[in-house]
This record gives sequence, structure tokens and C-alpha cells, in this order.
Amino acid sequence: MTRTFFTSAFPPFHFFGDLANSGITELYLNKNSFVMAPESDTDTIPNTLQVLDLSDNMLIQVDFSMLTLRTLNLRNNDLGKDLEKAGYKRYGTIKLQNVDLSKNGIHSLLFIVFEGHSYLETLNLSDNALSDFSPDVSFMVRLKVLDLSKNKIKYFSQLSTMQNISRIAKQTHLKIDLSHNILECSCPSLVFLRWMFENQELFYNKDSYKCKSDNGTIIVLSRLQNTVFRSAKSCASYTALTIGISVLVVAVILILVGRLLYRYRWRLRYAYYMTRSKYKSDKLVNTEMTYAYNAFISYSEEEKDFVINECIPNLEEHEHLRLCIHQRDFIPGEEISQNITNGIHNSNKTICIITRAFLDSYYCMFEFNMARMESIYSREGHNILFLVFYEQILPRELPLIMLELVQHQSYIEYPDDLQGNVVFWNKIKEAIE
Repeated sequence: MTRTFFTSAFPPFHFFGDLANSGITELYLNKNSFVMAPESDTDTIPNTLQVLDLSDNMLIQVDFSMLTLRTLNLRNNDLGKDLEKAGYKRYGTIKLQNVDLSKNGIHSLLFIVFEGHSYLETLNLSDNALSDFSPDVSFMVRLKVLDLSKNKIKYFSQLSTMQNISRIAKQTHLKIDLSHNILECSCPSLVFLRWMFENQELFYNKDSYKCKSDNGTIIVLSRLQNTVFRSAKSCASYTALTIGISVLVVAVILILVGRLLYRYRWRLRYAYYMTRSKYKSDKLVNTEMTYAYNAFISYSEEEKDFVINECIPNLEEHEHLRLCIHQRDFIPGEEISQNITNGIHNSNKTICIITRAFLDSYYCMFEFNMARMESIYSREGHNILFLVFYEQILPRELPLIMLELVQHQSYIEYPDDLQGNVVFWNKIKEAIE
């Protein structure tokens, strides 16, 4: 029935059903105009049919049960797009031995397109546009010929495909035709080239194969061992360079991240502790601009007597102000850093008793920096820090950020005389009320 159905896009209605009892074994429907060749429940391929030729049509989809077919010729159709997402057979047992899918505009194949092809001996995929061959071939335990000539194959990307082919070849003496492909001689293809070298007996006319290097040079693979050696050497240098550059990039990123973290360390710490404090049920809540304390007193252990004997009597007992003193007001069992952050956040002002011991103390400087962050991020930029210099300290001994506060007059010096003490405590009271 070659050249019989010129004007029909489908085989005649109930065409296969009418042949059911004919005993037909071979059917040639090539060189017609079929676009689709579907099979229905009432129009199935005769169970005696072994050869079906649908070559040289315009098929975009084929859907057969193929229970008894041995040879299927679909050459020169347009099945490429369909084979990317579906197969050409219905589910069920098949006994196909020869399949010709050449010249179908195939760019890629569905991974399971050949599922169940355990009897397949010859597979022709030549004259297509395949750039890789990576379907599951593990079912093809009888495969003897795999024709991939006249494609655009660069290399086999899947190691499992190569391993399955090697396994099958040990049983069937499989031959593969990769002629008229421009293979790729590059680092990504090195595994494939090594596999070719180790399995040279698999390939037809292997000495005529060509590959394209990274610089565009076309190399004839007549001496495959030399090509593999050169590629391996080049890739080793490339790998070392890549690793070196990667390490350098990672190092630069880590340095930049480290510098950013260091630069914004106090901001990050403040954000962390403030976020944690939101979930504490016993946190003192600040609403309507009222605070649990008038001032948080930050001091080193050496100035404990000054705080107990002078700050508390002068500010709490005489002026009825409420001070947050860490030795007295911190919550037992809570982290020190969390106690500090909560105390500063719930105080109207933070008074730092500046001494050399204060500057050397980790927690004193932590309190100073948390108060700075509180000013910036919770008090709309209003300064809540008030520095009290309890001893004489040279400007060069101060941290730069503290020196900046001093230059803005946000400090007072502790006097040595009685009259000065009166003024001193009045200034403190004005600062924290």
C-alpha cells in the first residue's frame, strides 16, 4: 500500500480491524501522507503482523500496542517533538527487534522512551539532531547495533548510559556508529573520551571520528589515546586553575563578609537580643514613652563602691529616681547579654562610668555599644548615652566612637570638691529625667 493514501492524514477508519483475520505478516504504508496513526480498542494491529513500515510519511504521533511486531520502520517522519515527551508504543509487552527512527528531527529523547525493549537488536537513530544520547538503555539486553551517525552528538553526558552499554556489549558484541558527528574534546567530555578509548571495539570506523577542541580545532580521532592524554593533561591544569580561582573567590567573599559582620557587629547583636526579648513574657514593656528605669548604670567592678555609696543615695534616695543596677536588677538565670539589652531598652538613659577598667571590660564596652544601637534604632536617633569620666583619661586612650561622643559634649567629669559634687549630681539628674 505504498503511495496509496495521498490525501488522507489518517489510515482509513477501521483499517487495522479489517485486516484482523487476514493472516497478514507484513504491512507497508510508506510514502503516504499520514500525520497520525492512532490505534483504538476496536481497531488494533492484527496479531499476526510482524513488519510495519510507516516510513516517508508526515507522522507527528504514533500510538500502537505492537504486541507481535518484530520490525517497525518510522524513518523520515516528524516524530521528534513527540519522542521528547512520550513514546511510540502503548504500555504492554513488546517483541520489537528492529526499530528505525532515523530522519525524524529528534533533538532529545524521553528517558524511558525505550522501556520494555528487551528484544531489540537494531536501533537506528541516524540523521537526526541529537546532541546527546542519554535514554535508559538498561532494557536493551539483546542490542547489537546502535546507529547514531549523522547527528550532532558531542558526547554521552550520563555515566549510567555508558555503563549500561558496556554491560550489554559484553553479551551481544554491540556495535555503535558515531560517524558524521563532531564530538567534543573538552573537559566535560573527558569521561566519555576515556570510555571510548577503553571500549574501542564498540565503535564502527572509529578512526574516522572527529572532535572539536575548545579553540575550535577539528581533531581526527585516529589516535584516540593521544587525544585522551592531551585532554586529561589540559583538564588537570584547568581543574587546578578552577580550584585556585574558586578558593580565591571564596576567600575574598569570606573576608568581605567578615568585614561586614565586624563593621555591623553591634547592630547585629542589638537586633538579635531585641528580637529575643520580644518573646520573653517577663520583659518590661515600654509603652507611651514610659520606662521602667530612669537610667541604666554601666560601670566596671572597680567602681562598685561609687555606685552603691554615691549613685544610689544621691539619685534614688534623694531624687527618687529609679536606676537599673546590674548587681541588683538583672534577672537571675537570664543571659548576661540579654539582661543588658533589656535593661538598656527599658531605661530612659544609659550612664557610663568611664574609667580605664571600664575601657578594658568586655561587658562594659558591650553595654556602651548596645546603648549606641538603642539610640539609633529604637529612639529615632536621640542620644541616650551620658558619659561620666570618673578618672582622668587622655583622648588617645579612648575608642574613636567614644571620642566622638565626647566631642559632642555628651559627658561630665566627676569633681573632687564638695561644691562641685552638688553641681555634678544636679547635672546627672537633669540628664536622666
